[in-house]
Amino acid sequence: MAHLGLHNHGKSIDMLHGPLLGKILLFALPLAASMMLQQLFNSADVAVVGRFDSPQAMAAVGSNGAAINLMVNLFVGLSIGANVVVARCIGRNETGKIHDAVHTSIMLALISGVILLIWGLAAAKPLLTLMNTPDDIIDLAVVYFRIYFLGMPFIMLYNFGSAILRSKGDSKRPLWSLGLGGVINILLNLIFVVGLKLSVVGVALATVISNVVSSFMIMYYLMTEEEPFRFRIRDLMMRREHFTQILRIGLPAGLQGMLFSVSNVTIQTAINSLGSYASAGSAAAINFDFLTYYVVAAFTQAAVTFTSQNFGAGDYGRCKRVFSLTMSAGVILTGIVCLVCAVWKTELLSLYTVNPEVLRYAEIRMIHAVAFLWMTNIYEVSGGCLRGMGYSMLPSVLVLLGCCVLRIIWVYTVFTWENDFATLIDVYPVSWAITGVATMIAYWHVRRKLFV
Repeated sequence: MAHLGLHNHGKSIDMLHGPLLGKILLFALPLAASMMLQQLFNSADVAVVGRFDSPQAMAAVGSNGAAINLMVNLFVGLSIGANVVVARCIGRNETGKIHDAVHTSIMLALISGVILLIWGLAAAKPLLTLMNTPDDIIDLAVVYFRIYFLGMPFIMLYNFGSAILRSKGDSKRPLWSLGLGGVINILLNLIFVVGLKLSVVGVALATVISNVVSSFMIMYYLMTEEEPFRFRIRDLMMRREHFTQILRIGLPAGLQGMLFSVSNVTIQTAINSLGSYASAGSAAAINFDFLTYYVVAAFTQAAVTFTSQNFGAGDYGRCKRVFSLTMSAGVILTGIVCLVCAVWKTELLSLYTVNPEVLRYAEIRMIHAVAFLWMTNIYEVSGGCLRGMGYSMLPSVLVLLGCCVLRIIWVYTVFTWENDFATLIDVYPVSWAITGVATMIAYWHVRRKLFV
């Protein structure tokens, strides 16, 4: 019998048979390109206002990242659960369950998007005030935040829809969707900010419109997909079995992302206390932080999906090879990106700002954090393999302690003593190293117990 989802005109990848490295790269590289492309388009928001408006507008857009991710990451984590559930059904060749899991996932995406929209409109001003957003940028930051959240239902549809496609090895069409949306984002940024002088409102509107386009493309792909992956509006459901599985796997991942954001909100609050130039400089450099991390995220997603399918099929030897290959490839390729960011930091950052004080802060973050981001592969890939095997809470707890709690303690102790931007940013590589060692040990412990 032909295995499910592996005969769709080359759009899917057979994860259960044959050599692994080429297939992992074929899956991860388009996904990395997709996420990096998304970040480049998001970075266009910061670059356009930084170049054509003011440092205050740049800080208002850039400083929103941690606050936006605070709740968004919770629901994006649920999409990881959707990916694992569908991938396991593929591994077990369960046709009917794939259909139900797809439609449960899209229903959950819609509910998540509406919840986020309502929360974003209500929480914008209180949250940004709590974060000590400087007085000269808070009004602009609130406007950007609220307009951005108007697009949340579409962002959730894109994330869950992409997770369904990736569960069968298709990471290319999400890339195409982002590509078109991103080009539209840049064009609208230039029209709204440079042409119409709409400043922060312009970049926010451009972002919402581009997200609508990307989500429509993903939904078109699903509505024209082969059975049993095809989405039909009339089949929307909330099947308890799949909903429970998605929550069991995705909720810990989402809580991890949310708590990560809590620690980043704490750090952003500390950055804001140093003034709008520090906030703007961090906003410029953090674009390369995200850009580099998305290489890590791509191989983590490969680890989750390949492990899920092969674990569902009972091929434990292949699961071991997935871990080794995703970890090695992730470290090597992320290391290359980190090296580029460190060596050409001034040239790269000048794309966002020419203000010397803003550049000074941005270069500090590039050297003290971005250059070491390859270390995050150690806990992310290990955690991804654990989630593919059904152990989602364990890596989340370790990340909570090693990254989130440690960073908050650092802000209120080490940074308080030194009150220096570089000292604050040093918490990133310290937390990555500690969390990486702990998660790697946990992975080997679980593997020895399961793979007998």
